[in-house]
Amino acid sequence: MEKIWWTALLIVFAVGIVSIIKGYFLEGMTSTNLTNVVPWGAWVAFYIYFIGMSAGSFLLSTLIYGFGMHQYERIGRSALLSAIVCMITAIAFISLDIGRIDHVFNAIIYWNVTSTMAWEIHFYILYILLLVTELYFSMRSDLVKGSISPGKLAKFYRLLTFGYKDISEGALFKDRKRLQVLGILGIPLAVFGVHGGTGSIFAVVKARPFLNTGIFPIVFILSALVSGTALSIAIYVIKNKAVKRKNDEKMVHSLGSLLSMFLAIELALEWYEFLIGWYGLKSEEMDTVHVLAGSSHWWTFWIFQMGLAMIFPLAILFYKKTRQSVSWILAASVMTIIGVVGVRFDMVLPIFIVPVLNGLPAGEYFPTISEWVTSFGLIAMCLILYTLGEKILPIDQYDTEDGGMHHE
Repeated sequence: MEKIWWTALLIVFAVGIVSIIKGYFLEGMTSTNLTNVVPWGAWVAFYIYFIGMSAGSFLLSTLIYGFGMHQYERIGRSALLSAIVCMITAIAFISLDIGRIDHVFNAIIYWNVTSTMAWEIHFYILYILLLVTELYFSMRSDLVKGSISPGKLAKFYRLLTFGYKDISEGALFKDRKRLQVLGILGIPLAVFGVHGGTGSIFAVVKARPFLNTGIFPIVFILSALVSGTALSIAIYVIKNKAVKRKNDEKMVHSLGSLLSMFLAIELALEWYEFLIGWYGLKSEEMDTVHVLAGSSHWWTFWIFQMGLAMIFPLAILFYKKTRQSVSWILAASVMTIIGVVGVRFDMVLPIFIVPVLNGLPAGEYFPTISEWVTSFGLIAMCLILYTLGEKILPIDQYDTEDGGMHHE
């Protein structure tokens, strides 16, 4: 099974790299269906998709390390690792869209403090550093032990700890305090800087009334919590099924309850977002709603955004028989992960299809084969990086009778 997994991922990744070289570097943006009318497409949608996955996974980890909710500790390191990997993938996607990624350094060197994008770049750098630091402290005790992986890997672990060998109770307590401080400091960074800030990039676009609302960054944050929680559930349960290990059903049920709560709040926010647009009777917003719900793009809204991302998972997680089943909770999580892709596309594309002014041409867009192949290649890269992290680092944890956490 592991060989099939690796073979499939490497083939998809290799094909994606070929597509990037052939389509992107040799043909440029002509390999896409992007135009002056529709300048944002699949890569921007996947960028905010993975940003949300990262921020949501990190915020879930703060429940463990920041607020001491140790009932979720089995997924703590996994959530941090997925947050790092998803952030790397998000940056890879937006790099393709930007093209000249080296120009990002201009925002660092010549910081325009009135630019939302410039602030975001600085927030991203701080966020990645915080994630790596927190993951390091969360697993340092196992890295120091070395006995969990003999040979070359043990030497690698000792290299990571820079000769640090103290695994006394006092040292472990200090690491837990560091984790708590980092987790709490990371909350405003993730909420207001990373994902709320990414939502702000969209919300400040005054020429697009559908985006230009104060509620839009909040929708981004709730959507991050939804996707991050669903991702953590899916990783935990699928991994246990693959290695034939028993699930912590109590933890999965609790995570399912969290997911249902986040989904219900997000659905309420979506309702108010559309309600305000309807009551305003602005043609731009009404036309955008029509594109979402009644045009040829209806299926992304009704099937993915409303169906897979919200209503179907909520029905599973609220119905008594299904919410008590780990398999059904997994199904709801996978539906959410897939459905949120549609949510991200619906955030990006409809606003460009509706003309900004009467008389201007309407936009039209569907990703080319090159865009899809490239996107799947980067998604495969994400899975490869996460799988390598699981193989190399002590990510897996289990509770012992005395409540301690150890690598498995």
